[in-house]
Amino acid sequence: MKARLLTALAVASLLVAPQVVLAENGRGTAGAVYTMTNAADGNEVVVYDRSANGSLRFAGKFATGGAGMPGALGGNQGGVVLSDNGRWLLVVNAGSDEVSVFSVHRHGLRLRDTAPSRGILPISVAIHGNLVYVVNAGDDSIAGFRLHRNGRLTPLPGSDHSLSGAGTGPAQIGFSPDGRLLLVTEKATNIIDVFRLNRHGYVVDMVQNASSGETPFAFDFGKRDQLFVSEVFGGAPDQGAVSSYELRGDGTLKVLDGSVPNTETAPCWLVATRGGRYVFTTNTPVDSVSAYAVDFEGHLELVDADGRTGEPGSGTKPLDVDLSNDGRFLYTLNIGNNKISTLRVRPDGSLKLLWAGPDVPAGANGLAAR
Repeated sequence: MKARLLTALAVASLLVAPQVVLAENGRGTAGAVYTMTNAADGNEVVVYDRSANGSLRFAGKFATGGAGMPGALGGNQGGVVLSDNGRWLLVVNAGSDEVSVFSVHRHGLRLRDTAPSRGILPISVAIHGNLVYVVNAGDDSIAGFRLHRNGRLTPLPGSDHSLSGAGTGPAQIGFSPDGRLLLVTEKATNIIDVFRLNRHGYVVDMVQNASSGETPFAFDFGKRDQLFVSEVFGGAPDQGAVSSYELRGDGTLKVLDGSVPNTETAPCWLVATRGGRYVFTTNTPVDSVSAYAVDFEGHLELVDADGRTGEPGSGTKPLDVDLSNDGRFLYTLNIGNNKISTLRVRPDGSLKLLWAGPDVPAGANGLAAR
């Protein structure tokens, strides 16, 4: 395994719009990081400008037009997401059962639309091109939308579909890289749903795949249809794991590496580097980030045997996680100290803590970086 991994890595290395509100100090920034307040009296997106050295600086708050629901989120990934082209930011409003769309600008955000999620308690949203889907945890359903050039969301009639049953505990919804498949992880049933879509974005059928390990949570994609899924195992101490799969066109999953342990607890939130060489997952109760190296065939190996590749700090309780678009910085949203930590991603997958800030509102949820 080690020799094969090193060889593979060596080869790999050879609308009518509301008024615009501008964030201050936007000039000269390298990117931005976004989270949401999830406040019941009015949800807001909080924007932090990212400098070239990875540090963050508060840039402004932007109302979503909807309401959050404190305490309802935390078992989700994908509450705040950016489109692949970086033009759109989508946010769930769990308290008002809505989804908001912002256009992304150099100096801030512009709210374009706030639309009903067509379900109860939206917790995760996904976008591919102009197709948007949301998963509603309150009624175990998904619903589709078309995103128009002016930022308006219109329902995709007949796109509504149920998950595997009631009380499934969905964690994340997301598209395959080609946009032909839509996935949802179900924490309570240990099922990974794969919906096949036709060329118009409608669900053709649904395949229920048994998760390799218990409590599948967050997922991301690598190369060659490789899918990586974190497994919480009910939060049992030191039992966290990540599995890799091959996602097939018929909606089935082939296990490549099943439940590779990281020796840590509750690895919920997960992100993969764009090249698919490394996978990072946060271990909230034990204040750590685990890194896995991925070989050509999709097999996983811990970068550090103890599973503690990065440490955002004692008592930080890292939750959501994302990478800057250049892959140089890993950001964690910490619920223990209400801050965002910045970790430098080294070429060998190791991590170095650079910055332990800025502050975020208590109860913040979701993280997206560019």
